[in-house]
Amino acid sequence: MAITEIITSLVQFITSIISNLGYGGIFFLMILESALIPIPSEVIMPFSGFLVSVGKLGSVGVVLAGSFGNLVGSIATYYLGVRVGRAAIIKYGKYVLFKKKHLEYTERLFEKYGDKIAFIGRLLPGVRTYISLPAGIGLTGIVKFAVYTFAGSLIWNALLTYAGIELGINWKHIDKYSGYLYTIAIVSTIAIILWILYNKRRGNKSKTTTKI
Repeated sequence: MAITEIITSLVQFITSIISNLGYGGIFFLMILESALIPIPSEVIMPFSGFLVSVGKLGSVGVVLAGSFGNLVGSIATYYLGVRVGRAAIIKYGKYVLFKKKHLEYTERLFEKYGDKIAFIGRLLPGVRTYISLPAGIGLTGIVKFAVYTFAGSLIWNALLTYAGIELGINWKHIDKYSGYLYTIAIVSTIAIILWILYNKRRGNKSKTTTKI
C-alpha cells in the first residue's frame, strides 16, 4: 500500500470514529494516542475543533474528552513501564514503532529536566507519545505524573482544538484552494519521510564505518 493511501486511510478512520461517536470517539482515540498507538492528536483534535465550528460538538467537551483520554492512555503506559521493565520494552517496543533510541532520548530528558518533563513533554510532538514509559520505569510518583500529564494535555488539546475551530470558521476561504493545499500536504509528508529514511541510512553507514 502506498504511503498516501495509508495516510488517507488513517485520516478516514479517525474522522469516522469522531463523527459517529462524538466525545466518546475523541476519548477512545486519545487513549490510543497515549498508549503508543501511532494515531496523531494533530488530526484528532483539529477535526474535533472543526466539528465545534459547525455546531456539532462543544469546545469544552472536546478538550476534556481528549485530555482525559490522554490521561487514561498515559497511566496505562506508565504502569506498563513499571511492570514490564526497560529490557522487555526495548525488546518488544518495535512492534508499536517504539525503538530503543526513543526510550534513551526520553530518559535523557528526565535526567535533564526531572519529573516536570512529564508536563513539558505533552507539548512536544514526537515526545508526548513516549514520555510515559520512562516515567514508569523510573518510578515517577503516579500522582505527580497524572497531574503533569493532564495539565500538559489540556494545553496541547486546547491549542489544537482552537486551530480546528479557526479552520472551520475560515473554511469558505480555504476551500477555494483545497486542491492545492492537499497536494502541498502530500508532497510535504513524502519529503519528510524521505528525509527520515535518508538520515537513517546515513546513520547506518556511519556505524558501519566506525566498526571497520
